[in-house]
Amino acid sequence: MNSEDLFDHIFMSENRCARNLYLIVTWYQGNGYRDGFEEGTRQGMLDGQKHGASHGAKVSFYRGFALTWKCLLQDTANAKSRKQVKAVESLIGLVEQFGYDNAMSTSLLDEIQKIRTKFRQVCSLLSVPTDFHDYVNGSSGMSF
Repeated sequence: MNSEDLFDHIFMSENRCARNLYLIVTWYQGNGYRDGFEEGTRQGMLDGQKHGASHGAKVSFYRGFALTWKCLLQDTANAKSRKQVKAVESLIGLVEQFGYDNAMSTSLLDEIQKIRTKFRQVCSLLSVPTDFHDYVNGSSGMSF
């Protein structure tokens, strides 16, 4: 090896190190991006399913609540009960019009808010509390 090659080797070593470092960094960045994208997609799907199931359970609860009260009130004939039945039927109508099949709808949150508002109105007319968390979450404290 002559002296020029030796000096070129020493002089170019910084460039080789920088190029190798660049290749290593881009490889890790590419893999990190791919790994992060895959993990983010997976976590997003799980969170979306959980959130969607929560909304579905609430809307189903409102429907069951309204149908139960409609059955309980159907044989009464006074003016107050007619108003209650009308409000309950309105709640049933809102729930049945709810679009389950289009999760990307821009009016989805508005529809859920209308259902919640109508539910609160029905509860007020029926003189029942609007907080059913203890009943919906189950009887975790009870054992048989």
